[in-house]
Amino acid sequence: MIRRLHRVVVLSLLLAVAAPASAADPIVMLLLGIAREMVFNAVRERLMAPPEPEPPPALYPGTTVEPAHLRRLVDDGFSYLSRGQREEVFESLHASLMDPKNAGVRASMIEYFAERAMAMRAAQDRLASLSGPEKSRLADEFRQQVAELSPEETAQLAELLRRQVLPVPRDLNDMLLVQLSR
Repeated sequence: MIRRLHRVVVLSLLLAVAAPASAADPIVMLLLGIAREMVFNAVRERLMAPPEPEPPPALYPGTTVEPAHLRRLVDDGFSYLSRGQREEVFESLHASLMDPKNAGVRASMIEYFAERAMAMRAAQDRLASLSGPEKSRLADEFRQQVAELSPEETAQLAELLRRQVLPVPRDLNDMLLVQLSR
């Protein structure tokens, strides 16, 4: 596109210099008019086009961590969340890491988050590997602990279980929800 535009401009200039306007052939004048319109349209399109989005940084400033690595940590450590919820977690963390105010603590923020994500993943794996009787015993203990909560706190906990945002396997989540209704 730019190459063609360049050729049109050069051709226009050569034709304009080659003969005075009064002696120019009407066809040449028509071609010059078309060339001028093409140049104006190309410039207008370039100016009116939305800016291209900035590519994400290759590394977080001052660290050796890539955003893609952080996204994998979010996806692996918080797999119990929906795709949209994991995206919100990543976007929030990414915004905090890109904030110039956090430049001095950026590396420690990443390290802290990585430790928590790995711990969350280990806890999920451990809960998923529990046998049926172990999950039942855990649900019974949960019921005893919940009995000490206020009705408002119990309602909030029930809502979290219904939305499945707690880091427990689906079957255990259902068992805990049943325990709340007793």
